Amino acid sequence: MKKAEAVLLGITAIWGFTFPAMKVSLDYISPILFLAYRFGIASLLMLLIFRNKVLRNDTLKEGFILGITLFFGHGFQIIGLKYTTASNSAFITSLYVVFTPFIAYFILKDKLELRDFVSLIIAVIGLYLISGASLKFNKGDLLTVLCALSFAFQIVLVQKFGEKDYLSLAFWQIFWNFVFSFTYAGIVEGFKFPTNYLPWVGILYTSLFATVIAFTLQIKYQKETKAHKAALIYSAEPIFGHIAAFITIREVLSLKGYTGAALILTAIWNEIRNERA
Repeated sequence: MKKAEAVLLGITAIWGFTFPAMKVSLDYISPILFLAYRFGIASLLMLLIFRNKVLRNDTLKEGFILGITLFFGHGFQIIGLKYTTASNSAFITSLYVVFTPFIAYFILKDKLELRDFVSLIIAVIGLYLISGASLKFNKGDLLTVLCALSFAFQIVLVQKFGEKDYLSLAFWQIFWNFVFSFTYAGIVEGFKFPTNYLPWVGILYTSLFATVIAFTLQIKYQKETKAHKAALIYSAEPIFGHIAAFITIREVLSLKGYTGAALILTAIWNEIRNERA
């Protein structure tokens, strides 16, 4: 595995641990307001750490576009999380592994190969099993499918904009996500300052680790691999999500679920075990 792929796998682990953190936080704060706090703090942290390096005008437009995809992705995800389990949210979010190569084909003109289809089929079967081997979705599951589609676009567009400065691109996508979340929360949900410490643990974890660190590394290293290969690496996210959910809120999978988890890891290994010619 190349360094870039190892970094992306580490990012995936960080993202996996956000699911129980967000699920618990939703008992104390409305979903989009949670995102406003998360991405507002993340924007400030990036300004404090990197200062003027992130305020480049040549990435403002691309960051705005990525911010839209992130807002819809995180918005559908966290609202859906109110109506489904942390584990289900993690598993269904990873359906972006199904959408990404086809979006990359149309936007990036990436070539689709048999190996990609095989890996995707294995991943789809794994996701099907790990989500309960049922096609019956509740409201939360359906919203999370829309989240997966939004994240697929984000992954491909990160690849498309990969030649841009990664620090400023990471900042602008985070900042615009904050602007959209703040605006929506102000109009629809109303503002509230949580007094319990639990939502702040979730906000600070997702702000620093899952946003500032993860998104910055994603934009830096994802350009060193293919968009659909990155998507398959990211498909390990539900595994990490389930581990976190088990440790924190004691969610347990069925035998079918664990079989699905093994198939997802198999799909990832099949895609990255050898370099393409």
